[in-house]
Amino acid sequence: MSQTLTSPLETKGGVRRYGLFIDNEYVTPSIDSYIDVTNPATGQVWAKIPDASAADVERAVTSARRAFEGEWAGWRAADRAKFLIRFGQAIADNADEIAQLQVDENGKLIREMAGQARLMPEYFNYYAGLAQMPTGNTNPLHLKDIFNYTVREPLGVVAAITPWNSPLLLLVWKLGPALAAGNTVIAKPSEVTPVSTLRIAELAAEVGLPPGVFNVLTGLGTPGAALTTHPQVDKVAFTGSTATGQAIASQAGKTLKSVSLELGGKSPNIVFDDADLDSALNGLIAGIFGASGQTCMAGSRILVQQSIYDNVVSELVTRTERIRVGNPQDTTSEMGTIASKAQYDKVLHYIEVAKNEGARLVAGGEPARVDGLEDGLFIRPTVFADVRNDMRIAQEEVFGPIAAVIPFTDEEDAIRIANDTEFGLAAGVWSNNIQRAHRVAAQLRAGTVWINNYRKTGYSTPFGGFKQSGVGRENGPNALLEYTEEKSIWVDTGQGVKDPFNPRA
Repeated sequence: MSQTLTSPLETKGGVRRYGLFIDNEYVTPSIDSYIDVTNPATGQVWAKIPDASAADVERAVTSARRAFEGEWAGWRAADRAKFLIRFGQAIADNADEIAQLQVDENGKLIREMAGQARLMPEYFNYYAGLAQMPTGNTNPLHLKDIFNYTVREPLGVVAAITPWNSPLLLLVWKLGPALAAGNTVIAKPSEVTPVSTLRIAELAAEVGLPPGVFNVLTGLGTPGAALTTHPQVDKVAFTGSTATGQAIASQAGKTLKSVSLELGGKSPNIVFDDADLDSALNGLIAGIFGASGQTCMAGSRILVQQSIYDNVVSELVTRTERIRVGNPQDTTSEMGTIASKAQYDKVLHYIEVAKNEGARLVAGGEPARVDGLEDGLFIRPTVFADVRNDMRIAQEEVFGPIAAVIPFTDEEDAIRIANDTEFGLAAGVWSNNIQRAHRVAAQLRAGTVWINNYRKTGYSTPFGGFKQSGVGRENGPNALLEYTEEKSIWVDTGQGVKDPFNPRA
Protein backbone atom coordinates (compact mmCIF):
# COMPACT_ATOMS: atom_id res chain seq x y z
CA MET A 1 0.00 0.00 0.00
CA SER A 2 1.45 3.37 -0.99
CA GLN A 3 2.07 5.89 1.76
CA THR A 4 2.31 9.66 1.54
CA LEU A 5 5.83 10.94 2.20
CA THR A 6 6.12 13.58 4.89
CA SER A 7 8.03 15.86 2.53
CA PRO A 8 8.44 16.10 -1.25
CA LEU A 9 11.83 14.40 -1.08
CA GLU A 10 14.38 12.83 1.19
CA THR A 11 18.10 13.48 0.98
CA LYS A 12 20.66 10.82 1.82
CA GLY A 13 24.33 11.31 1.11
CA GLY A 14 23.53 14.31 -1.05
CA VAL A 15 21.17 12.31 -3.27
CA ARG A 16 17.52 13.34 -3.34
CA ARG A 17 14.88 10.61 -3.41
CA TYR A 18 11.55 11.51 -4.96
CA GLY A 19 8.13 9.89 -4.96
CA LEU A 20 5.45 9.78 -7.61
CA PHE A 21 3.24 12.86 -7.68
CA ILE A 22 -0.44 11.87 -7.41
CA ASP A 23 -3.35 13.84 -5.95
CA ASN A 24 -1.09 16.83 -5.25
CA GLU A 25 1.30 14.89 -3.02
CA TYR A 26 4.35 12.69 -3.21
CA VAL A 27 3.62 9.00 -2.72
CA THR A 28 5.91 6.01 -2.53
CA PRO A 29 5.70 3.60 -5.45
CA SER A 30 3.99 0.24 -5.06
CA ILE A 31 7.32 -1.50 -5.74
CA ASP A 32 10.51 -0.36 -4.04
CA SER A 33 12.39 0.29 -7.29
CA TYR A 34 14.24 3.51 -8.05
CA ILE A 35 16.25 4.89 -10.99
CA ASP A 36 19.35 7.05 -10.72
CA VAL A 37 19.32 10.54 -12.21
CA THR A 38 22.83 11.51 -13.32
CA ASN A 39 24.29 14.91 -14.11
CA PRO A 40 25.89 14.39 -17.55
CA ALA A 41 28.45 17.13 -16.98
CA THR A 42 29.83 15.65 -13.76
CA GLY A 43 28.86 12.00 -14.01
CA GLN A 44 27.42 12.19 -10.49
CA VAL A 45 24.11 10.70 -9.37
CA TRP A 46 22.13 13.47 -7.68
CA ALA A 47 18.57 12.10 -7.49
CA LYS A 48 16.58 8.89 -7.46
CA ILE A 49 13.09 8.58 -8.91
CA PRO A 50 10.55 5.75 -8.74
CA ASP A 51 10.20 3.23 -11.54
CA ALA A 52 6.40 3.22 -11.60
CA SER A 53 4.54 -0.09 -11.94
CA ALA A 54 1.23 -0.89 -13.58
CA ALA A 55 -0.38 -0.54 -10.14
CA ASP A 56 0.99 3.01 -9.85
CA VAL A 57 -0.40 3.83 -13.30
CA GLU A 58 -3.80 2.55 -12.20
CA ARG A 59 -3.69 4.81 -9.16
CA ALA A 60 -2.76 7.86 -11.23
CA VAL A 61 -5.43 7.19 -13.85
CA THR A 62 -8.09 6.68 -11.18
CA SER A 63 -7.05 9.97 -9.59
CA ALA A 64 -7.14 11.82 -12.91
CA ARG A 65 -10.51 10.35 -13.90
CA ARG A 66 -11.99 11.22 -10.51
CA ALA A 67 -10.74 14.80 -10.82
CA PHE A 68 -12.06 15.12 -14.38
CA GLU A 69 -15.53 14.02 -13.37
CA GLY A 70 -15.45 15.84 -10.02
CA GLU A 71 -14.26 19.25 -8.86
CA TRP A 72 -12.39 20.11 -12.06
CA ALA A 73 -15.54 19.61 -14.14
CA GLY A 74 -17.15 22.46 -12.21
CA TRP A 75 -14.49 24.97 -13.08
CA ARG A 76 -15.61 27.54 -15.62
CA ALA A 77 -13.34 28.52 -18.50
CA ALA A 78 -12.66 31.77 -16.63
CA ASP A 79 -11.56 29.79 -13.57
CA ARG A 80 -9.17 27.71 -15.66
CA ALA A 81 -7.78 30.86 -17.24
CA LYS A 82 -7.11 32.43 -13.84
CA PHE A 83 -5.32 29.29 -12.72
CA LEU A 84 -3.12 29.23 -15.84
CA ILE A 85 -2.07 32.82 -15.16
CA ARG A 86 -1.24 31.95 -11.54
CA PHE A 87 0.66 28.88 -12.67
CA GLY A 88 2.66 30.91 -15.15
CA GLN A 89 3.52 33.43 -12.46
CA ALA A 90 4.66 30.66 -10.12
CA ILE A 91 7.00 29.39 -12.84
CA ALA A 92 8.29 32.91 -13.42
CA ASP A 93 8.92 33.31 -9.68
CA ASN A 94 10.92 30.07 -9.64
CA ALA A 95 12.51 30.33 -13.08
CA ASP A 96 16.11 30.18 -11.85
CA GLU A 97 15.48 26.95 -9.92
CA ILE A 98 13.56 25.40 -12.82
CA ALA A 99 16.34 26.24 -15.26
CA GLN A 100 18.97 24.81 -12.93
CA LEU A 101 17.11 21.54 -12.49
CA GLN A 102 17.04 21.01 -16.26
CA VAL A 103 20.75 21.76 -16.58
CA ASP A 104 21.48 19.21 -13.86
CA GLU A 105 19.32 16.69 -15.71
CA ASN A 106 20.43 17.00 -19.33
CA GLY A 107 23.52 19.20 -19.44
CA LYS A 108 22.12 21.89 -21.71
CA LEU A 109 23.46 25.42 -21.31
CA ILE A 110 22.14 27.39 -18.36
CA ARG A 111 21.57 30.38 -20.60
CA GLU A 112 19.32 28.34 -22.91
CA MET A 113 17.38 26.74 -20.05
CA ALA A 114 17.03 30.11 -18.31
CA GLY A 115 15.56 31.58 -21.49
CA GLN A 116 13.07 28.72 -21.79
CA ALA A 117 12.07 29.03 -18.14
CA ARG A 118 11.35 32.73 -18.61
CA LEU A 119 9.35 32.01 -21.76
CA MET A 120 7.10 29.27 -20.34
CA PRO A 121 4.74 31.63 -18.44
CA GLU A 122 3.86 33.30 -21.75
CA TYR A 123 2.49 29.97 -23.04
CA PHE A 124 0.18 29.72 -20.05
CA ASN A 125 -0.93 33.34 -20.47
CA TYR A 126 -1.68 32.65 -24.13
CA TYR A 127 -3.82 29.60 -23.38
CA ALA A 128 -5.53 31.44 -20.53
CA GLY A 129 -6.85 33.77 -23.21
CA LEU A 130 -7.81 30.97 -25.57
CA ALA A 131 -9.62 29.11 -22.76
CA GLN A 132 -12.27 31.84 -22.82
CA MET A 133 -12.63 32.12 -26.58
CA PRO A 134 -15.69 30.56 -28.25
CA THR A 135 -14.90 27.28 -30.01
CA GLY A 136 -18.34 26.28 -31.28
CA ASN A 137 -20.53 27.36 -34.19
CA THR A 138 -24.15 27.87 -35.13
CA ASN A 139 -24.86 26.21 -38.46
CA PRO A 140 -27.42 27.15 -41.13
CA LEU A 141 -29.52 24.15 -42.10
CA HIS A 142 -31.67 22.89 -44.96
CA LEU A 143 -34.44 22.03 -42.48
CA LYS A 144 -37.18 24.33 -41.27
CA ASP A 145 -37.64 25.01 -37.55
CA ILE A 146 -34.43 23.19 -36.61
CA PHE A 147 -31.55 24.93 -34.89
CA ASN A 148 -28.07 23.37 -34.79
CA TYR A 149 -25.00 24.35 -32.88
CA THR A 150 -21.69 22.73 -32.01
CA VAL A 151 -19.66 22.83 -28.82
CA ARG A 152 -16.16 21.72 -27.96
CA GLU A 153 -15.76 19.57 -24.85
CA PRO A 154 -12.60 18.23 -23.16
CA LEU A 155 -11.47 14.74 -24.09
CA GLY A 156 -10.90 13.56 -20.52
CA VAL A 157 -7.62 12.12 -19.23
CA VAL A 158 -4.53 13.04 -21.25
CA ALA A 159 -1.20 11.20 -21.05
CA ALA A 160 1.63 13.61 -21.86
CA ILE A 161 4.80 11.63 -22.63
CA THR A 162 7.79 13.94 -22.94
CA PRO A 163 11.46 13.66 -24.00
CA TRP A 164 14.69 14.63 -22.31
CA ASN A 165 15.99 17.37 -24.59
CA SER A 166 13.66 20.22 -23.50
CA PRO A 167 11.65 18.47 -20.81
CA LEU A 168 9.58 21.38 -19.52
CA LEU A 169 9.03 23.47 -22.63
CA LEU A 170 7.75 20.42 -24.50
CA LEU A 171 5.54 19.54 -21.53
CA VAL A 172 4.13 23.08 -21.47
CA TRP A 173 3.25 22.74 -25.17
CA LYS A 174 0.87 19.97 -24.06
CA LEU A 175 -0.09 21.06 -20.57
CA GLY A 176 -1.23 24.57 -21.54
CA PRO A 177 -3.90 23.64 -24.11
CA ALA A 178 -4.89 20.44 -22.28
CA LEU A 179 -5.70 22.27 -19.04
CA ALA A 180 -7.21 25.25 -20.84
CA ALA A 181 -9.67 22.88 -22.54
CA GLY A 182 -10.61 21.26 -19.22
CA ASN A 183 -8.75 17.94 -19.36
CA THR A 184 -6.74 16.29 -16.62
CA VAL A 185 -3.14 15.35 -17.35
CA ILE A 186 -0.78 12.57 -16.36
CA ALA A 187 2.78 13.46 -17.32
CA LYS A 188 5.34 10.75 -17.95
CA PRO A 189 8.74 12.46 -18.36
CA SER A 190 11.86 10.77 -19.65
CA GLU A 191 13.72 8.86 -16.95
CA VAL A 192 16.71 11.06 -17.87
CA THR A 193 14.94 14.33 -16.94
CA PRO A 194 12.14 13.64 -14.42
CA VAL A 195 12.87 16.02 -11.55
CA SER A 196 11.99 19.29 -13.28
CA THR A 197 8.56 17.90 -14.18
CA LEU A 198 7.95 16.87 -10.57
CA ARG A 199 8.88 20.38 -9.48
CA ILE A 200 6.38 22.17 -11.69
CA ALA A 201 3.68 19.71 -10.59
CA GLU A 202 4.41 20.92 -7.05
CA LEU A 203 4.00 24.51 -8.22
CA ALA A 204 0.65 23.71 -9.84
CA ALA A 205 -0.61 22.26 -6.56
CA GLU A 206 0.72 25.22 -4.60
CA VAL A 207 -1.27 27.72 -6.68
CA GLY A 208 -4.58 25.89 -6.41
CA LEU A 209 -4.93 23.12 -8.98
CA PRO A 210 -7.33 20.49 -7.57
CA PRO A 211 -5.86 17.11 -6.64
CA GLY A 212 -5.64 14.69 -9.54
CA VAL A 213 -5.73 17.26 -12.32
CA PHE A 214 -1.97 17.04 -12.89
CA ASN A 215 -0.22 13.83 -11.85
CA VAL A 216 3.34 12.73 -12.65
CA LEU A 217 4.53 9.15 -13.15
CA THR A 218 8.25 8.52 -13.47
CA GLY A 219 10.06 5.41 -14.66
CA LEU A 220 11.25 3.41 -17.63
CA GLY A 221 8.95 1.70 -20.14
CA THR A 222 6.13 0.41 -17.95
CA PRO A 223 4.25 3.65 -17.17
CA GLY A 224 4.34 4.93 -20.76
CA ALA A 225 3.13 1.64 -22.22
CA ALA A 226 0.43 1.26 -19.56
CA LEU A 227 -0.88 4.79 -20.14
CA THR A 228 -0.95 4.24 -23.90
CA THR A 229 -3.14 1.14 -23.58
CA HIS A 230 -5.26 2.12 -20.57
CA PRO A 231 -8.97 2.29 -21.46
CA GLN A 232 -9.54 5.28 -19.16
CA VAL A 233 -6.88 7.41 -20.88
CA ASP A 234 -8.52 9.39 -23.69
CA LYS A 235 -5.52 10.92 -25.45
CA VAL A 236 -1.79 10.43 -25.74
CA ALA A 237 0.35 13.47 -26.57
CA PHE A 238 3.91 12.35 -27.28
CA THR A 239 7.18 13.97 -28.29
CA GLY A 240 10.08 11.69 -29.13
CA SER A 241 11.48 9.31 -31.70
CA THR A 242 9.55 8.17 -34.76
CA ALA A 243 9.92 4.50 -33.80
CA THR A 244 8.40 5.08 -30.37
CA GLY A 245 5.67 7.26 -31.88
CA GLN A 246 4.74 4.51 -34.30
CA ALA A 247 4.47 2.03 -31.41
CA ILE A 248 2.32 4.45 -29.41
CA ALA A 249 -0.02 5.05 -32.35
CA SER A 250 -0.41 1.31 -32.85
CA GLN A 251 -1.11 0.65 -29.17
CA ALA A 252 -3.43 3.64 -28.78
CA GLY A 253 -5.40 2.52 -31.82
CA LYS A 254 -6.62 -0.55 -29.96
CA THR A 255 -8.78 1.70 -27.76
CA LEU A 256 -9.22 4.40 -30.43
CA LYS A 257 -7.50 7.06 -28.40
CA SER A 258 -6.78 10.47 -29.82
CA VAL A 259 -3.05 10.89 -30.44
CA SER A 260 -0.76 13.76 -31.28
CA LEU A 261 2.82 12.86 -32.14
CA GLU A 262 5.73 15.25 -32.59
CA LEU A 263 8.49 12.97 -33.85
CA GLY A 264 11.89 12.89 -35.49
CA GLY A 265 13.48 14.99 -38.17
CA LYS A 266 16.35 15.15 -40.61
CA SER A 267 15.78 18.74 -41.58
CA PRO A 268 17.45 20.39 -44.60
CA ASN A 269 19.01 23.82 -44.15
CA ILE A 270 19.39 25.08 -47.74
CA VAL A 271 21.89 27.79 -48.73
CA PHE A 272 21.58 29.34 -52.19
CA ASP A 273 24.38 31.29 -53.83
CA ASP A 274 22.52 34.59 -53.44
CA ALA A 275 22.20 34.27 -49.64
CA ASP A 276 23.69 36.62 -47.06
CA LEU A 277 26.46 34.16 -46.18
CA ASP A 278 27.37 35.64 -42.80
CA SER A 279 23.77 35.38 -41.64
CA ALA A 280 23.37 31.94 -43.24
CA LEU A 281 26.47 30.58 -41.53
CA ASN A 282 25.20 31.79 -38.19
CA GLY A 283 21.92 30.04 -38.96
CA LEU A 284 23.70 26.82 -39.91
CA ILE A 285 25.65 26.85 -36.64
CA ALA A 286 22.52 27.55 -34.58
CA GLY A 287 20.52 25.00 -36.51
CA ILE A 288 22.75 22.01 -35.80
CA PHE A 289 24.93 22.89 -32.80
CA GLY A 290 22.36 24.67 -30.67
CA ALA A 291 21.40 22.36 -27.77
CA SER A 292 24.33 20.15 -28.82
CA GLY A 293 22.25 19.04 -31.81
CA GLN A 294 19.76 17.38 -29.47
CA THR A 295 16.62 18.84 -30.96
CA CYS A 296 14.05 17.36 -33.32
CA MET A 297 14.22 20.44 -35.54
CA ALA A 298 18.01 20.35 -35.91
CA GLY A 299 19.18 21.46 -39.34
CA SER A 300 21.34 18.37 -39.61
CA ARG A 301 21.45 18.26 -43.42
CA ILE A 302 23.18 21.37 -44.75
CA LEU A 303 22.49 21.73 -48.48
CA VAL A 304 24.83 24.20 -50.21
CA GLN A 305 24.73 25.34 -53.83
CA GLN A 306 27.74 24.02 -55.75
CA SER A 307 29.02 27.47 -56.78
CA ILE A 308 29.63 28.49 -53.15
CA TYR A 309 30.12 25.03 -51.66
CA ASP A 310 33.88 25.12 -50.98
CA ASN A 311 33.69 28.60 -49.49
CA VAL A 312 30.79 27.70 -47.19
CA VAL A 313 32.42 24.45 -46.03
CA SER A 314 35.67 26.27 -45.26
CA GLU A 315 33.96 29.00 -43.29
CA LEU A 316 31.67 26.52 -41.53
CA VAL A 317 34.72 24.57 -40.36
CA THR A 318 36.41 27.74 -39.11
CA ARG A 319 33.35 28.77 -37.11
CA THR A 320 32.70 25.27 -35.83
CA GLU A 321 36.22 24.96 -34.45
CA ARG A 322 35.72 28.22 -32.53
CA ILE A 323 32.65 26.92 -30.65
CA ARG A 324 33.34 26.84 -26.91
CA VAL A 325 32.40 23.42 -25.54
CA GLY A 326 32.29 23.73 -21.79
CA ASN A 327 30.60 23.63 -18.44
CA PRO A 328 26.85 24.11 -18.97
CA GLN A 329 26.82 26.36 -15.89
CA ASP A 330 29.27 28.78 -17.52
CA THR A 331 27.43 31.51 -19.42
CA THR A 332 30.36 31.80 -21.85
CA SER A 333 30.01 28.15 -22.95
CA GLU A 334 28.41 27.73 -26.37
CA MET A 335 27.78 23.98 -26.29
CA GLY A 336 27.18 21.72 -23.31
CA THR A 337 26.99 17.97 -22.91
CA ILE A 338 25.18 15.07 -24.49
CA ALA A 339 22.29 14.24 -22.17
CA SER A 340 23.04 10.61 -21.32
CA LYS A 341 25.67 7.93 -21.75
CA ALA A 342 23.40 6.01 -24.13
CA GLN A 343 23.01 9.07 -26.36
CA TYR A 344 26.73 9.86 -26.13
CA ASP A 345 27.58 6.37 -27.37
CA LYS A 346 25.01 6.69 -30.17
CA VAL A 347 26.52 9.95 -31.45
CA LEU A 348 30.05 8.52 -31.43
CA HIS A 349 28.73 5.45 -33.27
CA TYR A 350 27.26 7.62 -36.04
CA ILE A 351 30.59 9.41 -36.44
CA GLU A 352 32.17 6.05 -37.24
CA VAL A 353 29.26 5.15 -39.54
CA ALA A 354 29.80 8.37 -41.51
CA LYS A 355 33.52 7.73 -41.84
CA ASN A 356 32.92 4.19 -43.07
CA GLU A 357 30.41 5.44 -45.65
CA GLY A 358 33.02 7.76 -47.14
CA ALA A 359 31.88 11.12 -45.80
CA ARG A 360 34.81 13.53 -45.37
CA LEU A 361 35.40 14.55 -41.74
CA VAL A 362 36.41 18.21 -41.70
CA ALA A 363 35.78 19.23 -38.08
CA GLY A 364 35.38 17.54 -34.71
CA GLY A 365 34.58 13.86 -34.72
CA GLU A 366 35.74 13.01 -31.20
CA PRO A 367 34.97 13.55 -27.51
CA ALA A 368 35.81 16.92 -26.00
CA ARG A 369 37.68 17.32 -22.72
CA VAL A 370 36.59 20.01 -20.29
CA ASP A 371 38.85 20.89 -17.35
CA GLY A 372 37.34 19.85 -14.05
CA LEU A 373 34.62 17.81 -15.77
CA GLU A 374 36.65 14.84 -16.97
CA ASP A 375 33.66 12.50 -16.52
CA GLY A 376 31.35 14.75 -18.56
CA LEU A 377 29.67 13.59 -21.77
CA PHE A 378 31.12 16.19 -24.13
CA ILE A 379 31.57 15.76 -27.90
CA ARG A 380 33.24 18.24 -30.22
CA PRO A 381 30.88 19.78 -32.80
CA THR A 382 31.37 17.73 -35.95
CA VAL A 383 31.11 18.50 -39.66
CA PHE A 384 31.13 15.97 -42.49
CA ALA A 385 31.49 17.30 -46.04
CA ASP A 386 30.80 15.65 -49.41
CA VAL A 387 27.89 13.70 -47.96
CA ARG A 388 25.54 11.88 -50.32
CA ASN A 389 21.88 12.02 -49.43
CA ASP A 390 21.63 8.21 -49.47
CA MET A 391 24.16 7.86 -46.66
CA ARG A 392 22.87 6.88 -43.22
CA ILE A 393 24.31 10.11 -41.81
CA ALA A 394 21.90 11.97 -44.13
CA GLN A 395 18.86 9.74 -43.66
CA GLU A 396 18.84 8.72 -39.99
CA GLU A 397 18.23 11.01 -37.03
CA VAL A 398 21.40 11.21 -34.92
CA PHE A 399 20.20 13.73 -32.32
CA GLY A 400 23.67 15.09 -31.74
CA PRO A 401 26.14 17.74 -32.95
CA ILE A 402 26.85 16.28 -36.39
CA ALA A 403 26.35 18.33 -39.57
CA ALA A 404 26.13 16.55 -42.92
CA VAL A 405 27.00 18.97 -45.76
CA ILE A 406 25.56 18.07 -49.17
CA PRO A 407 26.15 19.95 -52.44
CA PHE A 408 23.36 20.74 -54.93
CA THR A 409 23.34 22.27 -58.39
CA ASP A 410 20.16 24.31 -58.75
CA GLU A 411 16.75 24.98 -57.24
CA GLU A 412 15.18 21.79 -58.57
CA ASP A 413 18.06 19.70 -57.27
CA ALA A 414 17.85 21.33 -53.83
CA ILE A 415 14.14 20.57 -53.51
CA ARG A 416 14.64 17.00 -54.67
CA ILE A 417 17.37 16.34 -52.10
CA ALA A 418 15.54 18.17 -49.32
CA ASN A 419 12.40 16.07 -49.78
CA ASP A 420 14.27 12.80 -50.22
CA THR A 421 13.82 11.58 -46.64
CA GLU A 422 11.09 9.88 -44.62
CA PHE A 423 10.97 12.89 -42.32
CA GLY A 424 9.25 16.23 -42.78
CA LEU A 425 9.52 18.26 -39.61
CA ALA A 426 11.34 21.44 -40.58
CA ALA A 427 13.51 23.14 -43.19
CA GLY A 428 15.45 26.34 -43.74
CA VAL A 429 15.91 28.42 -46.90
CA TRP A 430 18.65 31.05 -47.22
CA SER A 431 18.28 33.39 -50.19
CA ASN A 432 18.03 37.12 -50.83
CA ASN A 433 15.72 36.37 -53.77
CA ILE A 434 12.37 36.51 -52.03
CA GLN A 435 10.52 35.01 -54.98
CA ARG A 436 12.85 32.01 -54.92
CA ALA A 437 12.56 31.68 -51.14
CA HIS A 438 8.75 31.52 -51.26
CA ARG A 439 8.82 29.25 -54.29
CA VAL A 440 11.11 26.76 -52.58
CA ALA A 441 9.26 26.94 -49.25
CA ALA A 442 6.03 26.04 -51.02
CA GLN A 443 7.58 22.85 -52.42
CA LEU A 444 9.28 21.59 -49.26
CA ARG A 445 7.45 18.76 -47.51
CA ALA A 446 7.93 20.08 -43.98
CA GLY A 447 5.64 21.33 -41.25
CA THR A 448 7.80 24.40 -40.56
CA VAL A 449 9.94 26.33 -43.03
CA TRP A 450 12.18 29.16 -41.92
CA ILE A 451 13.34 31.74 -44.47
CA ASN A 452 16.63 33.48 -43.63
CA ASN A 453 16.41 32.28 -40.01
CA TYR A 454 16.31 28.97 -38.20
CA ARG A 455 15.12 27.23 -35.00
CA LYS A 456 12.43 29.73 -34.06
CA THR A 457 9.17 28.67 -32.39
CA GLY A 458 6.38 30.48 -30.56
CA TYR A 459 3.19 29.85 -28.66
CA SER A 460 0.95 31.50 -31.24
CA THR A 461 1.99 29.50 -34.31
CA PRO A 462 1.66 25.76 -34.98
CA PHE A 463 4.52 23.28 -34.87
CA GLY A 464 4.48 19.71 -36.16
CA GLY A 465 5.57 17.52 -39.02
CA PHE A 466 4.73 15.90 -42.33
CA LYS A 467 5.37 12.24 -43.22
CA GLN A 468 7.16 10.29 -40.45
CA SER A 469 7.68 13.44 -38.38
CA GLY A 470 4.32 13.26 -36.69
CA VAL A 471 0.58 13.70 -36.47
CA GLY A 472 -1.20 16.82 -35.23
CA ARG A 473 0.11 20.24 -34.26
CA GLU A 474 1.27 21.87 -31.06
CA ASN A 475 1.04 25.58 -30.22
CA GLY A 476 -1.18 28.14 -31.88
CA PRO A 477 -4.96 28.46 -31.52
CA ASN A 478 -5.76 25.11 -33.12
CA ALA A 479 -3.72 23.24 -30.51
CA LEU A 480 -6.67 23.74 -28.19
CA LEU A 481 -8.81 21.74 -30.61
CA GLU A 482 -6.37 18.80 -30.31
CA TYR A 483 -7.60 18.39 -26.73
CA THR A 484 -11.33 18.57 -27.38
CA GLU A 485 -14.18 16.60 -28.92
CA GLU A 486 -16.75 18.34 -31.11
CA LYS A 487 -20.42 17.78 -30.28
CA SER A 488 -23.30 18.67 -32.62
CA ILE A 489 -26.61 19.61 -30.93
CA TRP A 490 -29.95 19.73 -32.79
CA VAL A 491 -32.92 21.64 -31.37
CA ASP A 492 -36.47 21.51 -32.73
CA THR A 493 -37.90 25.02 -32.52
CA GLY A 494 -41.16 24.18 -34.29
CA GLN A 495 -43.97 21.68 -33.69
CA GLY A 496 -41.88 18.56 -33.10
CA VAL A 497 -41.84 15.32 -35.10
CA LYS A 498 -44.96 14.95 -37.29
CA ASP A 499 -44.02 11.87 -39.31
CA PRO A 500 -41.56 9.35 -37.84
CA PHE A 501 -40.73 8.01 -41.31
CA ASN A 502 -40.06 11.39 -42.92
CA PRO A 503 -37.25 13.24 -41.18
CA ARG A 504 -37.92 16.33 -43.33
CA ALA A 505 -41.53 16.66 -42.17
